[in-house]
Amino acid sequence: MSIRRREFLTTALTALAGSSLLMMPHPALAGSDERQEELTIRQVIDRMLADIPGAPFGQTVDTVKSGNINQPVKGIVTTMFATDTVIEKTIQLGANFIIAHEPTFYNHSDETDWLKDDKVFLAKKALLDQHGIVVWRFHDYLHAHRPDGVLMGVLTAMGWLPYYNQQEPHLLTVPAIPLGDVIKKAKKQLGIPKVKVIGNLTQSCKRIVISPGAAGGRSQIGQLQKYQPDLLIVGELNEWETPEYIRDARHLGVKMSLLVLGHSASEEPGLQWVVAWLQNKVPGIKITHIPSGDPFSWI
Repeated sequence: MSIRRREFLTTALTALAGSSLLMMPHPALAGSDERQEELTIRQVIDRMLADIPGAPFGQTVDTVKSGNINQPVKGIVTTMFATDTVIEKTIQLGANFIIAHEPTFYNHSDETDWLKDDKVFLAKKALLDQHGIVVWRFHDYLHAHRPDGVLMGVLTAMGWLPYYNQQEPHLLTVPAIPLGDVIKKAKKQLGIPKVKVIGNLTQSCKRIVISPGAAGGRSQIGQLQKYQPDLLIVGELNEWETPEYIRDARHLGVKMSLLVLGHSASEEPGLQWVVAWLQNKVPGIKITHIPSGDPFSWI
């Protein structure tokens, strides 16, 4: 990630999280005397879950992936993926709690039986164990937060927060803008070098549906059916599903376009949003966002 992108996300999303806290109910926060309280990682997680409707969930992928959550928290890192690089930077910061949005061990449920003899898995596990690092996934709960923390981060980064409607959170009605200008804006604001697009770059876009991450073809096509937008913006997709639906729709004369940002690029701003949201719950504890970045290079 470029320094320019990191500085933009840090400034814009910190402002958003502070302002959005004014819009949503949450438990009373600790007073000044409690700032010196030594919290355990378990207590930090409990404070986070206190703001999530219906938490704790009976079934969720948001579980502890490594470490002892009963130890005192020394510092917190938010990130998309707890990569080896992110873990090393966490150690350098003196932090011991990583909040990761996506899996740590290469599959959705972080099952590790199939990796028990794998040198890549064993090296990561040894690094975490050696330094007592707790990794906890914050995926289902972050999306269940009202408003969705990932969506709030993306809307702020794009400058579209004024168009947010809590009744239809994924549908934005913005001043008409050509598709080509939307692409330029997304690349600049999110620091993305390349994107995938289906559509006419001169097409006017006013009704925009934004679906960060990988919601899946049925969900994405369902949004197209429901909202009939000019543009659907997604993070990731199966190329045999949503793109083919849009291609056939365009063949019928429907002015419907698609912009694919990439999974990490579309959700990472949400993990920056978490920094200020959580800081208000655990004053005195240093929280740092370390972007895991995109593993791919464009050639």
